[in-house]
Amino acid sequence: MSLTLRIDMPEGVFSAIRKSPAEFADEMLLAAAVKWYEIGLVSQGKAAEIAGLSRTQFILSLARFGVSPFQYTADDIERELRDGD
Repeated sequence: MSLTLRIDMPEGVFSAIRKSPAEFADEMLLAAAVKWYEIGLVSQGKAAEIAGLSRTQFILSLARFGVSPFQYTADDIERELRDGD
């Protein structure tokens, strides 16, 4: 199931960023998905779904935004190594 969301934007926005309204909407979905993934709100799979991409395409898109596909902190890795096996 999908929902339609309406956002009112000034017309000049689209020419300023050189994108059509459809391209702008796609870019907004991707940017939101990347940010929500970056802050740990959603998984890679869910973020890819939000952006309308495959997981591979989403992971490749992260580089455009300077976001690592790896969401482990040094503390997380240390904890896993200590508490693992």
